[in-house]
Amino acid sequence: MKTHCYETTIKWTGNKGSGTESYRSYERNYTISAAAKQPIPGSSDPTFRGDPARYNPEELLVASLSSCHMLWYLHLCAEAGVIITEYSDTALGKMEENEDGSGKFTEVVLRPRVILADVSKRELAESLHSAAHKMCFIANSCNFSVKHEPVIL
Repeated sequence: MKTHCYETTIKWTGNKGSGTESYRSYERNYTISAAAKQPIPGSSDPTFRGDPARYNPEELLVASLSSCHMLWYLHLCAEAGVIITEYSDTALGKMEENEDGSGKFTEVVLRPRVILADVSKRELAESLHSAAHKMCFIANSCNFSVKHEPVIL
């Protein structure tokens, strides 16, 4: 077994001068960075006083699942001789918030839209979504349902 380590840095940028003096005295803005990469602007969801122009942790979780699935799927297609010419996914994550403000994701549905070069490989292309799901590092780390509803064209 190999162990891989990933290091990121989060820097809060929302101090408006008085820090966290009160719930309304600070912004939820932050940046995510990793060595030699462009920073990602983050905030909380606008429901929780966040900046709607920035990515929130919930969106980033859904995007992580979506991109991990896509990368495994493309890899498996390449190995199987299935030529994909386009791939997009509009994924949807569902999170339930409790009365005390805590919450958790209950499911994420991936909805990849795939265009094949050779439609005779449609069945194989569809089956590779299940294989990609089994291989996805992020999906294997979740304690909620991750489903996929592919459209193969």
